[in-house]
Amino acid sequence: MTSAYSSDSGSRGAERLRLFAQPIVAAVLVAVVLGVAYAHRDNVITSRNITASTLLTLTWQHFLISLAVALIVVLLAVPLGVLLSRSWARRLSPIVIGIANVGQAAPSVGLLVLFFLLTNGTTGFWIATLPIAVYALLPVLRNTLVGLQQVDPALIDAGRGIGMSGTMVLLRIELPLSVPFILAGLRTALVLAVGTASLAWFVGAGGVGELIDTGYKLSNWTVLSVGAVLAMALALLVDWLGGVAEQYLSPKGLR
Repeated sequence: MTSAYSSDSGSRGAERLRLFAQPIVAAVLVAVVLGVAYAHRDNVITSRNITASTLLTLTWQHFLISLAVALIVVLLAVPLGVLLSRSWARRLSPIVIGIANVGQAAPSVGLLVLFFLLTNGTTGFWIATLPIAVYALLPVLRNTLVGLQQVDPALIDAGRGIGMSGTMVLLRIELPLSVPFILAGLRTALVLAVGTASLAWFVGAGGVGELIDTGYKLSNWTVLSVGAVLAMALALLVDWLGGVAEQYLSPKGLR
């Protein structure tokens, strides 16, 4: 008993330490790489791409795509997971999960290009955001289902026994107990979204992928490194935000 408690306390302590250190590591890494990049703006390509306005614009575009993907995924996956967890719809769960699996198994660049072709070559923000949302849907959908299915039936029966309606049981018992699972799925989806958003430049949506592409095509390792580090820092940031949400938004008894 004592050993299990010590192990649990140690893991929680390690998670808190990681949440404290992760944004610092990301910030230091970005600062070092940008410092080196600004010190080596010795050619037209570097001086044109490594500017404050360019970096802020591309980073902001990348962030907005990731945020829009997160909102779409939550608005679609959580209600859909709730519906599929109901007894009358459980037979549909394997079909829907299978479709979501196909969306994530397909190459992300393939989804972007396919959506681009289906919209007759339209480019822009939503042409990148919607297929990325399809790609990131599965973790939240699957975790919502798992979270709702793991709720102890005795708790549901107790809620019904004191006069709660099905909706009240869902809102006051099932969903609160499922929050840690949903947040873990959202954390995974966000990291996927940030990584895949690096391909948004393929369809004219911007993002730091433009720096990666420019640096690679022109063999400019300074520009390439800045784009890669910014993408990595954004992924670390959203993972950190997801960890904070898991730590402080979960019911107290489940932390």
